[in-house]
Amino acid sequence: MRDDRLADAVEARRRARRLLSAPEVDAVYDRMAGDIAALLAGANPVVVAVMHGGVFTAIELCRRFEFPYDFAYVHPTRYGHELTGGELDWKVEPKPELKGRTVLIVDDILDGGVTLGELERSMRSLGIERLYKAVFAIKALARPAVRPSVDFEGVHVEDVYVFGCGMDYRGYWRGLPELLAVDAPKSGT
Repeated sequence: MRDDRLADAVEARRRARRLLSAPEVDAVYDRMAGDIAALLAGANPVVVAVMHGGVFTAIELCRRFEFPYDFAYVHPTRYGHELTGGELDWKVEPKPELKGRTVLIVDDILDGGVTLGELERSMRSLGIERLYKAVFAIKALARPAVRPSVDFEGVHVEDVYVFGCGMDYRGYWRGLPELLAVDAPKSGT
């Protein structure tokens, strides 16, 4: 018997609307990496990937850097197995070794900004020297929200569910080199 989640993921990709092609995504990463390098090339930064999705964005950016950097990973989550966010739960916390360092937080998407805001507070409490934030996609929200600022942004996307480029659809498709949007089924189908 096929897993319903798998069948749903296959159907979602089949029905998805392309927001950015692979070459367009590469151009976004190239631009972001150039902007970051212009500011951080001599700073000996620590690139901190946020959760699974942020790792994809961080790797794409780091492949384009021609300067030395350290790499770290953090995993704060508010969802666990739930569909709505709750209290922040640290699976992997920021390390005290970040004290006194220049840190570049890298994430795949900025939605409501709660997790990124909490991560920023946590990083600052460690006594880092400078903090920068890079996000591949910034979602335009239909609901009002106060979100953390971002120093390096990739693209702005509409308020739809997106996947590819590190973002998943029910756990699948993070590694797609293009950015796709879930389209709602048409009426009567």
